[in-house]
Amino acid sequence: MLGQGIASAVLPLLVLERTGDVLAAGLLATVSTAASAGTGLVSGLVVDRIDRRTVSIVADLLAALSVAALPVVDAVAGLNMTAFLVLGVIGAVIRVPGMTAREALLPALARLGPVTAGRMDRLIATRETVGNVLLLAGPGLGGLLVGVFGLSPALLLTTAATSMLAACSTVVLDPRAGVVPPRTATAGSPARRAVADLATSWRFLISDPLLRGATLVSAVLVAVLSSLQTTLMPAYFTGAGLPGFTGLTLSALAAGSIAGSALYAVTSGRVRRRTWFVLGMLGILAGFAAVGSMAAPWIVLGGAMLVGFTNAPVSAVLGVLTVEATPDAMRGRVLGAQNTVMLGAPALTSAPLAAIAATAGLPAAGAALAGLAALTAVVALAAPAFRSLDTARPDAPPAAPPVALAGVTGAAPARADGDEPTPSRTRTTHP
Repeated sequence: MLGQGIASAVLPLLVLERTGDVLAAGLLATVSTAASAGTGLVSGLVVDRIDRRTVSIVADLLAALSVAALPVVDAVAGLNMTAFLVLGVIGAVIRVPGMTAREALLPALARLGPVTAGRMDRLIATRETVGNVLLLAGPGLGGLLVGVFGLSPALLLTTAATSMLAACSTVVLDPRAGVVPPRTATAGSPARRAVADLATSWRFLISDPLLRGATLVSAVLVAVLSSLQTTLMPAYFTGAGLPGFTGLTLSALAAGSIAGSALYAVTSGRVRRRTWFVLGMLGILAGFAAVGSMAAPWIVLGGAMLVGFTNAPVSAVLGVLTVEATPDAMRGRVLGAQNTVMLGAPALTSAPLAAIAATAGLPAAGAALAGLAALTAVVALAAPAFRSLDTARPDAPPAAPPVALAGVTGAAPARADGDEPTPSRTRTTHP
């Protein structure tokens, strides 16, 4: 995440310098996102078939090579838009299986450690906190590198180095965490089996009320946050003659997220999930109302911080709920399906909100964004699937440890009381 943050600051500037086209960076981001979403459809098949620790390591190594190729290509033939697109798509495709594998590793590692009340909640919230810190630090470090050393493709070697460090970090993890549970053999050709496996995971995601609700709520929050960051805030502060406030607002959003996820980690096991969920949804509603009102720059800034602060616990709660609802045997495929929905969600809101801003004015677009967030919060608070968040579901899948660690010497035994942590899913809502 640190390396991707650095690249997010360096790469658009590099594309603009080499192509001279202000739309080129947007095209690269759009194509890369589309490639990631497409890969999300099938990445789960890899993660549910190949050792997840190995998938994570290989993905990080290949990601490092794809980024390191940029200065090499520049030295040999010079960078142009074709090179940016090809290497950008390769990098986007490589990272998705690695991301999915890493998300499946955390709960497996948690099962190998001491089992305590609220452990999974704390781990997920801690990862949210660290991720939010890196989301804030990465672009800042990228901008610092550009300021100190000047704009050069060689700066992207820093991103390659972080991917290498990530691979080395995964190497030292307990190998048992990456073991994939045995699967029931199905008849047919490999392609037919793959299609059947994907269909099973999508049916499971859609039919389970909790998973379906968590995915839809998270997707809408990702979409509105993306529109807030990429469309609404830049247009509002530019029109107000305060373009510097755009970056300040994004920093306030990230700072609020850091504080919210850290507080959730500290209070995990002492404050009910439902309480956090209700407070979070009400805070999201109030925060977006302040942002959408566009009453004054400082009100918008405060609203963004409130959105970040209250959205972080909601993300952590939804992550734990997803953990408890998904069997380990299909975890990769369900995560892949969810990643596809998350990556595609912003495309459904960005263009319509931009159209509203262009035709009816920026206040109307702000009101539409606030209305969408408010509707999501109200529906989520009323949804039956989210009413009992602190008790085990009667239809919850069985604990996974006996399957996930089958055949591995020294695997931690399953607990008889059914409180064994199951694999997790952190729901980060920053694009």
